[in-house]
Amino acid sequence: MADWREDPEFVLNLPIYKGASVLVAGRDFGTGSSREWAVWALVNYGFRVVLAPRFGDIFRGNAAENGLVAGEMAEVEVEELWDSLEHDPGKRLEIDVERLQVRCGESSYNFAYPEHFRQRVMRGLDEIDLTLEYAAEIAAFETRRRATKPRETSGGDS
Repeated sequence: MADWREDPEFVLNLPIYKGASVLVAGRDFGTGSSREWAVWALVNYGFRVVLAPRFGDIFRGNAAENGLVAGEMAEVEVEELWDSLEHDPGKRLEIDVERLQVRCGESSYNFAYPEHFRQRVMRGLDEIDLTLEYAAEIAAFETRRRATKPRETSGGDS
């Protein structure tokens, strides 16, 4: 989108969409380069949700790692959202991650989002937080493991 950012007619440059946090994208969005930079750029721009018919696995994982919801919707429903937004620019989309729903005016759509990512987003957790939930179990394992490791003794002949 870098080239489009210079075009004053590009949809994201229109004043009505300033501050938008939901991006409704096409079927090839998030299927090419999956570098973290793509997700970082979206998050830094202010997006918290991207809705599209599909995403590459790596993009979806990078999005989850950075708190960006990448929800998949049927392509026909994405096109309905586009039509609705074109006819009423600035219309609000409401995203319900708990119920996996998008509301746009009187219309409601479902979106798919992996359960483990949904739980992380709803609980505000990242990979480190998830690991720390098992701190007691990890400490117990390390204690047991130390007891089975070879020990070095000082002095004496071998």
